[in-house]
Amino acid sequence: MTSTFDTTLANLGIQRTGTTTPTVSAPGAQTLGQADFLKLMTAQLQNQDPFNPVDNTQMVAQMAQFSSLSGITEMSSTLKTIAAKLTGTSTSDAMSYVGKTVLTEGSTAFARTTGGIAGAVELGDDATDLSVTIQDANGATLKTLNLGQTAKGTAEFDWDGTTDNGQPAGNGPFKVIATATNGGKAVTTTPLVWAPVTSVTDISSGNPKLNVAGLGAIAISSVRQVG
Repeated sequence: MTSTFDTTLANLGIQRTGTTTPTVSAPGAQTLGQADFLKLMTAQLQNQDPFNPVDNTQMVAQMAQFSSLSGITEMSSTLKTIAAKLTGTSTSDAMSYVGKTVLTEGSTAFARTTGGIAGAVELGDDATDLSVTIQDANGATLKTLNLGQTAKGTAEFDWDGTTDNGQPAGNGPFKVIATATNGGKAVTTTPLVWAPVTSVTDISSGNPKLNVAGLGAIAISSVRQVG
């Protein structure tokens, strides 16, 4: 049997299924907000049959739904604010990276003061063979490091700065290329290099970026380790 409440919903272009929250049939509207709920209740009272008014129990239930909706909406807004604070990066947080060396995604690196470079490779799967090739700025191969069989995850490497011929390779910049296979099938690789953070930009936007030597501006979320 159709109730006065259901009739009012139908007159407003709203359909209700079982005990679920009413949905608006108008294009683009998927849920009812506080204002819509209040408008609905007001329309229900205005259009009720004076000889068959809305049952008090039903009205109390609707008021409880409205109160619950209001509380959930406020809680959702509060949680969003908290989440933004937790995931955001303050200016002081970003500035604390300046002068430090970070391990991040990249294929360009400069030599350490002691010569050579250190880095890592992230593997998308187990590899039966992993190699890291170091090239100069012109693309010429300086050294090939054979890391062999490596499990999925992060594999570190350290190059002493000498070429395959045993000669000093200089200060760079160097290009790092990682290649991995598993039984002849290519494995996804992501090279990671250590590089110094020189400054911070985009501070006013609320999403500061770290300026890293040889790599440019990177997001703080891209940092794997801090040296």
